[in-house]
Amino acid sequence: MVGLKPTYGRASRFGIVAMTSSTDVPGPLAKTAADAAFVQQIISGHDKNDFTTVERAVPDFSPDVASDVAGLKIGVPDEFFISEMDQAVAEKIKETIAALKARGAKIINVSLPHTKYALPVYYIITPSEVSSNLGRYDGIRYGFSAQKEAENLADIYFKTRGRGFGQEPKRRIMLGTYVLSAGYYDAYYVQAQKVRTIINREFDEVFKKVDVLVTPATPGTAFKIGVKKDPLSMYLEDIFTLSPSLAGLPAISVPCGLVDNLPVGCQIIGRKFAEGMVMKVASKI
Repeated sequence: MVGLKPTYGRASRFGIVAMTSSTDVPGPLAKTAADAAFVQQIISGHDKNDFTTVERAVPDFSPDVASDVAGLKIGVPDEFFISEMDQAVAEKIKETIAALKARGAKIINVSLPHTKYALPVYYIITPSEVSSNLGRYDGIRYGFSAQKEAENLADIYFKTRGRGFGQEPKRRIMLGTYVLSAGYYDAYYVQAQKVRTIINREFDEVFKKVDVLVTPATPGTAFKIGVKKDPLSMYLEDIFTLSPSLAGLPAISVPCGLVDNLPVGCQIIGRKFAEGMVMKVASKI
């Protein structure tokens, strides 16, 4: 399965429940990179119903997918190969990079030193925006409502939100409300936004040297449902995909082999609005 996250603003979010407004962007899940390109072609473009969409011409992605990677400059960031990840997964990613080199791509080692802060930054910004976006699901305006069994307005809110949200939305609402509260806004949210800006600048500098970045998509392969009880360990699974999301960059995950009969995900990250470039590399993997 291939999953593409396009550039922030490339596709309309109209009709989608908002989670993190500053990172949300719909993209296709498909069997191949060519299929993903076909779907992305259709869903891309400006939408007057979504002010975050960009008025920018949508190119034909098909020639990109069909072209070769010879001469392409591929960056490999050291910070994405952490000691905590499954080493068998790391080896599969390195084999994939070697295969791209054999096809004529130039491999360049690069550094994104603030990548290690992407996880805490994301899990400050995201809960903050979740707590705001999900405030409308109060039993009055949108979604499930417990009005018929409530005694007063406060009871509607409590019962609707208590039963309508699962544990993870509740956890994020509580964390986000705390972060945005008086006395903590400057200490957490403002600082997180400053680090986000630094992460964005680092990507801009790296993309002056390379065309795409190739990294692992996750630290390991898929785990069984219910195995991980600790929410923090679940959040750590996102560690490699968060920085491109924070920077609004296009990224694609493509399978690049098996470890213990489970697929390994290879992530290709591109500069803004370079979906064709990331799908080109994905199609060769």
